[in-house]
Amino acid sequence: MKYIEYTKNKRSSWFTISLIRNKILMRLSLCLLLIGLISCSDFVEVDPPKNILISETVFNDPATVESALANVYFQMREQGMISGNFGLTTLMGIYSDELDYYGFDQNSSELYHHNVTTSNPNIMGWWSNAYSLIYAANDIIDGVENSNTLNLGEKERFKGQALFVRAYVHSLLVSLYGDIPYITTTNYLENNSVSREPLNVVFDNIISDLRNAITLLENTDVIGEKVLPNEYAVKALLARIYLYTENWEMAASLSTELIDAHNLESDLNDVFLKESSETLWQLKSGDNPRNTHEANQLIIQFIPGQQYALTNELLAAFEPGDLRLENWTSSTTSTDGTITLHFAHKYKATLAEMEPKEYSIVFRLAEQYLIRAEARAKLGNIVGAQQDLNTIRNRAGLSNTLANTTSDLLDAILQERRVELFTEQGHRWFDLKRTDNAESVLSSVKPNWKSTDVLFPIPEAEIEINPNLLPQNSGY
Repeated sequence: MKYIEYTKNKRSSWFTISLIRNKILMRLSLCLLLIGLISCSDFVEVDPPKNILISETVFNDPATVESALANVYFQMREQGMISGNFGLTTLMGIYSDELDYYGFDQNSSELYHHNVTTSNPNIMGWWSNAYSLIYAANDIIDGVENSNTLNLGEKERFKGQALFVRAYVHSLLVSLYGDIPYITTTNYLENNSVSREPLNVVFDNIISDLRNAITLLENTDVIGEKVLPNEYAVKALLARIYLYTENWEMAASLSTELIDAHNLESDLNDVFLKESSETLWQLKSGDNPRNTHEANQLIIQFIPGQQYALTNELLAAFEPGDLRLENWTSSTTSTDGTITLHFAHKYKATLAEMEPKEYSIVFRLAEQYLIRAEARAKLGNIVGAQQDLNTIRNRAGLSNTLANTTSDLLDAILQERRVELFTEQGHRWFDLKRTDNAESVLSSVKPNWKSTDVLFPIPEAEIEINPNLLPQNSGY
C-alpha cells in the first residue's frame, strides 16, 4: 500500500490546512465510491468527483467513516512516530541506549550522535505527520457530530476512536517537543496563528479527550483482532498518562481494570503473535500478506547490511537466566566469523506469508503491571508493588525481587521496564526523560550529550511560518 500524503513536501507546514483538508476529503470521497473497501490503497491517485458536497457525503454513511478511520490507522502504521519503519521504536532506540546505528542516513545519524538540528527531516516529518493525523481526527469528529444520518451508536463509536487518536498523537508530541499547540479544530484561520501551550494544559486536554472517549466506547467490541481502539485501549493510554503526570491513584485504578479483564501470555514466544491475549491495541498488516515493519527493520539477516543492533548496555542489563534474553533477542555473525551482533527478536517473521502471524502491538498488558507496580510503590504499597513486579519477573524465569523499600522498588521497576519493553515505541527514552535519569545514563554513552537534549527542537520551517511557536526549545 502506498502512503497517502497529506502534504506534497515534508517541509510543507501543517498550518497549510486548506491543502491538507482537500487531500483528506479527496480520499474520503473516493472511499464513498468504493464502499466495500476499507483501504484506499488502490485508488489514491484518482481525482475526486466534481461539484459535490464531499464532506457531507462522507459522513452520511458509516462505511465511509470507517474507511476514513482505517486510513488514519494506515498512516500510523506506515509513517511518523508510531510506524515500525522510522518511528519511535528505531529512532528513539538509537537516541537512547537501546540500539547502535550502522546505517548511512545522515538524518538518523544526527539522532544517534545527538547532533540534531532544527531542520532535521525526521523531526520535521514526525511533527508534520502528527498534526496531519490530528487534523484528520478533528475532521472526523466534526463530520460525525454534524451528520444527520448516522445513528447514535455509530456517532459515539467513530467519535470515540477519533478522540483517542487525537489524544494519543498529542501525548507523543508533548513528550518529544515539550510545550505544543493542542489542536481541536479544522479551522485554518485559528490554526494559522496557534501558540504553544504549557505541559499541564496539554496533559489536561489529553486526559479530557480520553475520558470522553472511554464513555463513548463503553459498548464497543472488546474481542476481535484488537485493531480498532476500544475502551481498553483508551484506558491503557490514560493509565500511562496518569503515570507520567504522577496521579498515582488513578494510574493504579485504571491499570487494575485492565489487569482484571485480561491475561498475560505464559509463553514469551506467544506475546507478539496477533492472537496474543495480552494485546490491548495493535496495528494490522496491510492488504497484501506481510508481517511487521518492526521485524523488517530490527532483524539482522546479513553483516554487513544491518542498520540497527542491540547495544552492549542493553544486553548487560538482563539478569542471568532471563528468558527474555533467550526468546526476545537473537544474533547474527558475519561470514568471516569476526563480527557478531545481537538484535531484537520480539517479532520473528520478516517474509510475506499467506497469513501474517504478527501485527504491530502498540499497547499490551505487561506495561499495565509495571504501571501499577510503580504507582503502588509511590503510594507506599510495597507488597502490592512487589507482587506486580514479580508477575513480570516470574514469567521471564526470574525469582522474586529482593527490593523492599520504595526507593529500591522504583529502581527495580525502571530496570524491569527496560528489559520488558525494549524496542517498543520509545519506552526506554520516555522513562529516562520522565524520571530525570537521561542525563546520568546517557552522558556516559553519548559523547555529544547535552542536558537540553531531553527535548527535540520545534522544526525550523514551522517557526518561520508561525512565529507564535517561539520561543525555540533551549539548546537549538
